[in-house]
Amino acid sequence: MSRPNLALVGATGAVGTVMRDIVSNRADIWGEIRLVASPRSAGKVLKVRGEDVVVQALAPEVFDGIDIAIFDVPDEVSAEWVPVAAERGAIAIDKSGTFRMHADVPLVVPEVNPLDARQRPRNIISTPNCTTLSMMAAMGALHAEYGLQELVVASYQAVSGAGVAGSARLYDEIEALAGDRNIGQVAGDVRQVLDKKLPADSPFPAPIAFNVVPWAGSLKEDGWASEELKLRNESRKILGIPELKVSATCVRVPVVTTHSLAVHARFSREVTVPDAHRVLTAAPTVVLVDDPANGVWPTPLEVVGTDPTYVGRVRQAIDFPNTLDLFVCGDNLRKGAALNAAEIAELVAAEI
Repeated sequence: MSRPNLALVGATGAVGTVMRDIVSNRADIWGEIRLVASPRSAGKVLKVRGEDVVVQALAPEVFDGIDIAIFDVPDEVSAEWVPVAAERGAIAIDKSGTFRMHADVPLVVPEVNPLDARQRPRNIISTPNCTTLSMMAAMGALHAEYGLQELVVASYQAVSGAGVAGSARLYDEIEALAGDRNIGQVAGDVRQVLDKKLPADSPFPAPIAFNVVPWAGSLKEDGWASEELKLRNESRKILGIPELKVSATCVRVPVVTTHSLAVHARFSREVTVPDAHRVLTAAPTVVLVDDPANGVWPTPLEVVGTDPTYVGRVRQAIDFPNTLDLFVCGDNLRKGAALNAAEIAELVAAEI
């Protein structure tokens, strides 16, 4: 029996680099792995499964003979090219926001709604935003047991969520400010130094070093940021709760990689901390790290570069019945991006 062929579109980017690592180190179920990128990256030679592979330019013919294509490209590129891949016979797994909320495109997290991946009338499957993914395995497990009704979330999002430029900007700002122990003590002093030393075209609307920025994404109606609305709408679709009450505040923090979320979750049934520990421990891709008496809880520096969702600080809310407060960390480039797409691809490949 022949093995399915896989195309990685956007193979040279930050998430594409992680994707190559993931498919090289998980079970080798693939026939050909074809690397695809923009014309300016065509001709590069990259490693995948220990072999040198020449990057091909994005064009209709690169999808000929491909069974599954994973896209990690900007929304406008996905809008043009995902349908092309699907029309040429590939099942397209798209990481962008282009198709997430389309009624005829499933939005899949394999631990939560794997059967949705089978309902793909357009041959397209979408994967959620990295912030949503950072909590979804844990929330999906708890919802299955206790019936989730409300979510209030504050996210603490790493700069790599803004791509390579986001990480580069944080490093540049740290370097520009290093050595001055008086910095950050007068309003505006950090910005003044950065304006003198660095280009103005930062991916962030305010300095990110020594700072937190209560904004991620683009401006939407009534002052909401796009990241906040994604978290709300995507959670509803993945969990199959169209009326789920969700409110989010998304904050960018000076962390390179790994998103964190403080989650306030109300359920329809009573849930205790021991019950939640039992459910989370049993969830296959969740790691419970919850011993505050000994200073044990998840942080980005302990989570970065790993695949699971880490959960700690699980508490019964004092003033809210049937409600848990907890803290979640997930590597936004792995489970938050590349890994979820790879897991969907493996799920689909098992059916081919």
